[in-house]
Amino acid sequence: MKNKNEFKIIKIIMTITVILILCVFLWQIAPLMTKLSTKEGQIAFKNKINTMGFRGILLLFGLQVVQILLVILPGEPFEVLAGMCYGAWGGYLFITISVFITNLIVFFTVRKLGKKYLYNFFQKERVEKVMKSKLFKNPRNIELVLFIIFFLPASPKDLFVYIGGLLPIKPARFIAIATFARFPSVITSTMVGAHISNGNWKTSLIIYGISFIVAISIIYFVNLKDKNKEFIEIMK
Repeated sequence: MKNKNEFKIIKIIMTITVILILCVFLWQIAPLMTKLSTKEGQIAFKNKINTMGFRGILLLFGLQVVQILLVILPGEPFEVLAGMCYGAWGGYLFITISVFITNLIVFFTVRKLGKKYLYNFFQKERVEKVMKSKLFKNPRNIELVLFIIFFLPASPKDLFVYIGGLLPIKPARFIAIATFARFPSVITSTMVGAHISNGNWKTSLIIYGISFIVAISIIYFVNLKDKNKEFIEIMK
């Protein structure tokens, strides 16, 4: 019990630290973001990012890793920031490398420490609901279900990164799915960030709108084949 309380305190401190760092980062670039509708503003923003150099990469990498390790904030804001800083494809590569490293750490940590370790991050009831779901009882279904979850934008990916360590799935296959099935979700966010940095706010909204419609459509058709509504339940 004592260890659990200590972990919660550490998590709170790390959460506050990450939020403060993110606020400082945004505070530095906020004045430039208000001028992104002009060519001069776009050049000034990119020059600002370039002056941060390797420090900026390390900062964003650290925030991305901590976000997944401690499940502090949704990953989308960091993906958008990566797109703003490094472009759509550069941001995607940056996020993919960060996610790959974090997936390795989380998967093998959970495999070693077991189910109780998850209770430090998620409610016990939610973990149990997912683990008892019929979708994860059949080993042949597990990879497909995980692929759909990581493929969909705005799905609870962090929860399933942790739960993956408890499922009967080979480490290499899980890490590959958890890393590369995110492609539509991550590239959508980095494209939004890239368009924002170029002053194309309307294009960003259109991209997010399309991704939302696609996500809802996929969930709807998956749910049609699932008479027990299991898929929707584990996504809540």
